[in-house]
Amino acid sequence: MELDLENPLSNLNDLFPAASTPSLFLLESHHMPTLYYINTLKATHLDISVRREAISSISQLSCKFGPFLSYLASTYLDRFLSSQGVAQPNTWVLRLVAISCVSLAAKMMKTDFSLADFQGDGGFMFDAQTVERMEYLILGALKWRMRSITPFSFVSFFISLFKVKDPPLKQALRARAVEIIFKAQLDTKLLEFKPSTIAASAVLSASHQLFDGKQFPSFKKAISSCSYVNKENMVKCTNWVEEIAMEGSESIWDYQHISSSGSEITTVTPRTEGDMERRKINDYGTIIKTVDCPVSKRVLIHGPF
Repeated sequence: MELDLENPLSNLNDLFPAASTPSLFLLESHHMPTLYYINTLKATHLDISVRREAISSISQLSCKFGPFLSYLASTYLDRFLSSQGVAQPNTWVLRLVAISCVSLAAKMMKTDFSLADFQGDGGFMFDAQTVERMEYLILGALKWRMRSITPFSFVSFFISLFKVKDPPLKQALRARAVEIIFKAQLDTKLLEFKPSTIAASAVLSASHQLFDGKQFPSFKKAISSCSYVNKENMVKCTNWVEEIAMEGSESIWDYQHISSSGSEITTVTPRTEGDMERRKINDYGTIIKTVDCPVSKRVLIHGPF
């Protein structure tokens, strides 16, 4: 059954009727890194660099398959490193873990691929048996919980609390919230928060940017009143998300605020800059940065690791 990050349990509804939004809130903690891993990243810059390098590899390897696959693979990476510890691994081991996470994510999302698609530019090439062995290590570490519950699983729920009736306004809000979630994944500070808290903060941050001041207080109250949300954590998370969302936004994005009457529709437009990387629009209308996927000389690695 194909995994949809917005509705990770949707295909299970026939088998398990309780697989609904409340279930997502109850289960999301099982799809988070351990507190020890999070604290280790906070205390050690070396561990942060290992994680950053691995996520960078995942982004390069999955650039042909879209940002959602890359995001899913990165969640697998965090959960795997969380269970195994964040030692300073050999470069080829880190590359193998990245390739295996991308391969697993592609399988979960029913994406057609060959192993050659994921070898990329890293100086190493792994045979199928080696990648398969690492996949089984990852599956065991994740306890086969591969239908990851991510912030995307909660975006629609929190937007529904705003009672916005105009579809274009909902689309603009969803697009900006999704873009913020993608941008926030690299920040280790947010790993301590539940996916639902990150989603609530992203939606709130998006509404702050897109709607005028008259509407924002009511949006904030709607989310704060939700019984599933820890208000203290949401405030803390929102402050960090606001900082992340605004980093570089003036050099890339042009926004029009939506008035309380709904007379102005948000325009999200990338500015034309000579050195701006290519961008593409995904199904949400979010503009996602794409990168080239260079191929270099590789070293073939076989066998156990």
